Order: sequence, then structure tokens, then C-alpha cells
Amino acid sequence: MTAAAPHLVVVGAGHAAAQLCASLHATDWPGRVTVVGDEPGLPYHRPPLSKGRLDAGEPGAAEAAGADLIRPEAFYDDHNIARRESVAVVAIDRAAKELTLRGGGEDERLGYDLLVLATGSLHRRPPIPGIDHERVHTLRTAAEAAAVRDRLGQASSVVVIGAGFIGLEVAASLRKRGLGVTVLEMADRVLARVTSEEVSAFFADLHRGHGVDLRLGAGATAIDDRLGGLRVRLGDGDAIDADFVVVGAGAAANDALARDAGLEIGERPFGGVVVDAHQRTADPAVFAIGDCCNQLSHLYGRRMRLESVQNANDQAKTAAAAIAGTPRPHVSMPWFWSDQYDVKLQIAGLSTGHDRCVLRGEPAVGQSFSAWYLQGGKLLAVDAVNDPRAYAVAGKLIPHGLTPDPALIADTSAGPKDLIASAKGASS
Repeated sequence: MTAAAPHLVVVGAGHAAAQLCASLHATDWPGRVTVVGDEPGLPYHRPPLSKGRLDAGEPGAAEAAGADLIRPEAFYDDHNIARRESVAVVAIDRAAKELTLRGGGEDERLGYDLLVLATGSLHRRPPIPGIDHERVHTLRTAAEAAAVRDRLGQASSVVVIGAGFIGLEVAASLRKRGLGVTVLEMADRVLARVTSEEVSAFFADLHRGHGVDLRLGAGATAIDDRLGGLRVRLGDGDAIDADFVVVGAGAAANDALARDAGLEIGERPFGGVVVDAHQRTADPAVFAIGDCCNQLSHLYGRRMRLESVQNANDQAKTAAAAIAGTPRPHVSMPWFWSDQYDVKLQIAGLSTGHDRCVLRGEPAVGQSFSAWYLQGGKLLAVDAVNDPRAYAVAGKLIPHGLTPDPALIADTSAGPKDLIASAKGASS
């Protein structure tokens, strides 16, 4: 008798899930796949939620044309990938290998042979009075981005809480739409968790130059309702009136489902479902990929949880290889990007723990430059601001543990080949 084809269920319908489906299709794995997502529709690109979906001239045009879909509907139909949309997975019974699904009617059970958790992350909402007002928004989903854009026709002002990537991208997008924008950041500089003081100062100047009221060391203590809008109260006693508020205060791993199922969760501040180099949890039938998982980095020698499209895609490829019986450990370099106004920030590697920052070029608005981060003389990461050549060089050096002479890094007359030759010479 021929054994039944194994059934793989993917919980979550974002970048990681879409890539997993594509990568499995590229193998000879004989099983069938079901993707369960709590949103309507197909997996779509999420980076535009804080950028293109807010500053586009015609609301809804891109979505109507399907421009934001990661894969067209025909891809899933042609490869017999079953989809369950607007359905939440509320429990995992690992012993029975069954999921409990909830989608508006009675709960139902769905069996699996293999399970991949691709549940992503959840945007944080600071615990302040008024944070749940209907005019206070986050940007985790397309529906949330649409709700913000629906307000733009009648709005003239917005308060953005948080000056990380999401907060600053939202600020740039809404300034381009002509709104008055106030950004509140508790820290003493923008992008404080991910970059240096020099790069932070550059982006603060960039936003202020575009008319953003950027307030550092400022936190909202309450959000009050007022006729036609909101009043955001600050810790120093000041208050700001706005038509609506967008919260960009960071994200947390969406790992509650795994925690409730008894799977190991990483320690704070990262959290996330603990996996090995092949994305497998301690349960051999359960994998985790993307923003929701916690993995040991081969480059940095510590466990971490990363929030990026690149990481989600790379981990999906790693899980697919393991599922198909051709395991290859996850060994990629983290990288990130952010678009704000006419500035592109590209980050190669992670600068956490650096003890030296070498600037290449002048960190001034209108200039391209890069910041190179070292620890104990070893290159950890590079922030490239409108400087794709620096970013490309970093991608060739960091994965191999190569470091150019810091004096050469600072010398803008030295080209990419000089930096690479210096790094290789130092390692020989």
C-alpha cells in the first residue's frame, strides 16, 4: 500500500510562508501544503505598509492591481496549495498533531504531519490611557494601513509615537502627503536601538528639514478624545492636538501559540520560538521561521530574533531544505533597509556591541556616507546612506569575518577594491 502524502500546515501567511511554499515546490518533496492565515487574501509585501501604501497618490490602486502580492493566486492554485483565509489558529495539540481553528463559526480541528510556525510579530501598544481609541493606529496589516489612508482626505495633522524604522517611515510618508507631523520618541535620539549617534543625528536633521516636529525624550502619557480628533498629553505637561495617531513603538514575537503548546521560548528581550540551525524546534514535527523565531547566529555567536523580509525568506529556504531531506544550516548575514524621503538606508550586519564607529564620508543631508562598526578591531556592520557601494562591500566582507584597515575605511579616495584588498591582506 502506498503511504499517504505527508500534510504540512503553515500557520501564518506572510513573507516566510510564501517563500516556504515556493522553496518546497522547487524540491521533490511529495507532500501537500495548507497555509492558514488570520487575514483575508493572499500573502503580500509588508514593507510598503509604512511607505508606498501611505504616500501613494491613488488609494487602493496598487492593491486592486495585485501589485503587492508576493505570489499571484495562480501560483497557489497551480501547485495545489490549500489556503484557509481569515482563520486563526488558537491551539496546537502536539500529541495528536492537530490544530484548533477559529474563523467565525464553530471551532474545527485540522491535522498535520509537519507544522511550520510563521506567525510573525505583533506591534507594541504602550500601556497608556486612550491607546485603544479608534483614531490610534498601528501598521501590522494591510487593513490597518488602509484605515490610516482612509483618514488622510480629511486630516491635516498626525502624532507618531516612536522614532524607529516604522515611525520615521510613516512620518516621511505623511509629510509627503502634506500633513503636519509630530514624532514623539522616549529616547534621546532616533533609531537609538539600531544605529550610531552620528547616523541618528543625520536622520533627525533630515526629518526636521522636511518640517517634522521631532521631540526627543518625550513620551505620551494619555490620549484624550476631542471633537474631530485627539489630544496627546506628554509627560512634561504639554499637549498636542492631532487628527489621528500612529504607533510605531517596536514589535514583539507573536509566540503565544507556541508558548501555550509547550514549545521553548527565548529569553527576553528577544523572545521567539527557539529553533536550531535548520529551523526545527525541540519537537521534530514543528518548525518556526521569520519574525517569530529565535535562533543562534553563526556570525555573532548569540541567540537573536530578527525582523526583516530577508531573514524570513532565508529561514523559509532553510526549513524547506530540511523538510525535503536536504538540510542546509541557516548561515546568512542579516541585512535591512529603510526608505525615507529620497534617502535609502541599507544596513549590513548588526552593530550591537560595537566599540568603534568609523565614518566614510560626511553625514550631512544631501550627501552619501556610511558608518562602519567594529568591535575589538573586527567589522560587525555597516550603515550605508545613499551609498550602495559601501553596502555591497560590507556584504562581501562581514560574512567572511574580514575587516579593512580603519584608516582606509575613512579615506573616501580609496575605492571598494582597495577596501576588499585591505581586508583580505589583513586576514592572510
